[in-house]
Amino acid sequence: GGCSLPRGGPGPAMDLAYVCEWEKKPKSDYCPSIPLVCAWSCRNLIAFTTDLRNEEEKDLTHMVHIIDTEHPWDVYSINSGHTEVITCLEWDQSGSRLLSADADGHIKCWSMTDHLANSWENTVGSIVEGDPVVALSWLHNGVKLALHVEKSGASNFGEKFSRVKFSPSLTLFGGKPMEGWIAVTISGLVTVSLLKPNGQVLTSTESLCRLRCRVALADVAFTGGGNIVVATSDGSSTSPVQFYKVCVSVVNEKCKIDTEILPSLFMRCTTDPARKDKYPAITHLKFLARDMSEQVLLCASNQNSSIVECWSLRKEGLPVNNIFQQISPVVGDKQPMILKWRILSATNDLDRVSAVALPKLPISLTNTDLKVANDTKFFPGLGLALAFHDGSVHIVHRLSLQMMAVFYGSSSQRPVDETIKRQRTAGPLVHFKAMQLSWTSLALAGIDSHGKLSMLRISPSMGHGLDMNMSLRHLLFLLEYCMVTGYDWWDILLHVQPNMVQNLVEKLHEEYMRQNAALQQVLSTRIVAMKASLCKLSSSTIARVCDYHAKLFLIAISCTLKSLLRPHFLNTPDKSPGDRLTEICSKITDTDIDKVMINLKTEEFVLDAPTLQSLQQLIQWVGDFVLYLLASLPNQGSPVRPGHSFLRDGASLGMFRELMVVIRIWGLLKPSCLPVYTATSDTQDSMSLLFRLLTKLWLCCREENHITEPDDTLIDECCLLPSQLLIPNIDWLPINDGIISKLQNKQLVRLQFGKAPGLVGHTVSSQFDAFVRAPGQPKIDHLRRLHLGAYPTEECKSCSRCGCVTMLKSPNKVTAVKQWEQRWIKNCLCGGLWRRMPLSYS
Repeated sequence: GGCSLPRGGPGPAMDLAYVCEWEKKPKSDYCPSIPLVCAWSCRNLIAFTTDLRNEEEKDLTHMVHIIDTEHPWDVYSINSGHTEVITCLEWDQSGSRLLSADADGHIKCWSMTDHLANSWENTVGSIVEGDPVVALSWLHNGVKLALHVEKSGASNFGEKFSRVKFSPSLTLFGGKPMEGWIAVTISGLVTVSLLKPNGQVLTSTESLCRLRCRVALADVAFTGGGNIVVATSDGSSTSPVQFYKVCVSVVNEKCKIDTEILPSLFMRCTTDPARKDKYPAITHLKFLARDMSEQVLLCASNQNSSIVECWSLRKEGLPVNNIFQQISPVVGDKQPMILKWRILSATNDLDRVSAVALPKLPISLTNTDLKVANDTKFFPGLGLALAFHDGSVHIVHRLSLQMMAVFYGSSSQRPVDETIKRQRTAGPLVHFKAMQLSWTSLALAGIDSHGKLSMLRISPSMGHGLDMNMSLRHLLFLLEYCMVTGYDWWDILLHVQPNMVQNLVEKLHEEYMRQNAALQQVLSTRIVAMKASLCKLSSSTIARVCDYHAKLFLIAISCTLKSLLRPHFLNTPDKSPGDRLTEICSKITDTDIDKVMINLKTEEFVLDAPTLQSLQQLIQWVGDFVLYLLASLPNQGSPVRPGHSFLRDGASLGMFRELMVVIRIWGLLKPSCLPVYTATSDTQDSMSLLFRLLTKLWLCCREENHITEPDDTLIDECCLLPSQLLIPNIDWLPINDGIISKLQNKQLVRLQFGKAPGLVGHTVSSQFDAFVRAPGQPKIDHLRRLHLGAYPTEECKSCSRCGCVTMLKSPNKVTAVKQWEQRWIKNCLCGGLWRRMPLSYS
């Protein structure tokens, strides 16, 4: 594969977004472990290893560090308890559990404590005593999506992202996939551990083949039929690369492993007379993806250079000699078939490869014979990354190995003259020891020989700035992919410039509206969270962030309060009380709250007094928000104010209207649960006044295609509100302290582990200050709507994406409150992960 580099275009194909390094300490020092490993989860958490060197005790502690890419300085460091160096790290499909394995045969499974991304514990594990682990993987859960890049213009998500029929490695009774992991050790053993639903671990270990030999490198992949394929090499390029089929089953409560030999291969560089003894060692062996057991990537090296080959396993017919043809002619497809490895592509001689990163996007290449459609040729997910000892990184096409993009590291200048050759002997250059691509391939994390973490952006058009539209199309396509899979989309936001925000939000909404009603329902909150995170990235849309988060809160409250309603009789009608409430409220457009209420079966709304009292803070928020919205209607000409978008949002206003009716009924049962308003007159019925105005506003925009302007009388009445009621302050979300908005000007940001950077020079935030509480002001629990005081004494957690803050422990044990808290126990309402906050967060 010759190398043709992208020329022209608006920007580089790859550039450094930020670097984060360890503080130099005199007594103890983080030094990169050898080998160094890292792993990147679909929630955008990165795990990597270092060794902690303690001067006094002269020993090494093997550490695992976990960071969230949005707050890289907030590192959670675990003393892993591994006695030997850590050789593998692997995230599970959900990105919430991590496996670590070491050179002593110990495997540990880590999971979050209390669903906190900065708090981890080791719960279970397995051991192959004294036998170093060289490859590790979670068993496949049978979920496989295929991305059809060539159909990125299709309107239906089902056409762009299709489910592939794929069997789990092992199924429980009823077809549920069984969880567990598989590992390969240096002595040629394969070990499988199964996690039983009761928490027990079943482990079994078998030899890969009868003649056990040393395994220096190995990798694991899965077939659609539920089998596992293991590739091994003894490290010498003169030995064959061996492949085995592994089948796992459970017999009599025991885990059983069967293995069978598959065709092997010799690297082509060893059979090529010109290169015969040039590359003695195989240094990298990887299947192209966990679920692509037919394609394998191999790299052979010497002290100074490497060569990379891509191989594919094909079914081929055996040619039958003519003599036999005449005796019994081959009919139809009776021709005998064999499996054979064929080389797809190879590079020329390269600088020495120090790390390889494979793409995680499951792109289905319908045309396997490398003729990829023109527009998708520059699609980032098609490339794999190679890091070199001179500090540079190349992205090459994963099948043809053709160069797609290049990054020149700090120490490698563009190779122009001989000085480079001389430099090489001068001393070790800084290069990536371990590297991982993000789940959309739009970012690359590298850990170098000093333990420093570098985050690189990979341009969505691979630096071919043919048109801005291609980049936008790729970003939109990948946002939709994250919306469908539930993966975190931080690495996409890395590329969003302020001038793209409006366009992306509109297009995302259009695509969403094209899906069927059932899918829209499933994705309804995720798209709101996506729009919020996009709007944060431009000063002209920043106020809308507040609206989107308020909308997520409203949807959650509405679902929770409606779920508390109970049908009066057990022989329930086909509709739940919540659905009937929605139906009646949309049918009866009366502006008098009591006339709407009469149409409902009040007995369905009966709840006990403690429950109603426990909901007062949520009810108060509904009341306050409605009042705030109506009072801001007269100056609706200013879209810079939070709340603006609700004035035209019929669906949200309809939800508020239903909730007002429910609250009105509950107020008859327990008056103290009603929202408290400060009114100027004692006789005024504030709820019925607000309901009347809200209904009028709702009628203006209840039909999305036929929105009318509110009439003057409504605006005049809303103008009078501040003289009748005290307009409350709404607590909008705190300003985000993450890194993403600081990266927009494309300047490299330098960070240090364990030290939060100052909030300097960010233009967007200054406009936002109007809606943010200053330090020392009373803090609020955003989800329970409780005031925590200026200097909270309770431990809190904050969302790693929207910054929303809530207490770790529940102050209330009422069932209804638990039901509300269940909604955001694992993730924030916006989908972000929780992180524990230091008590002094004020």
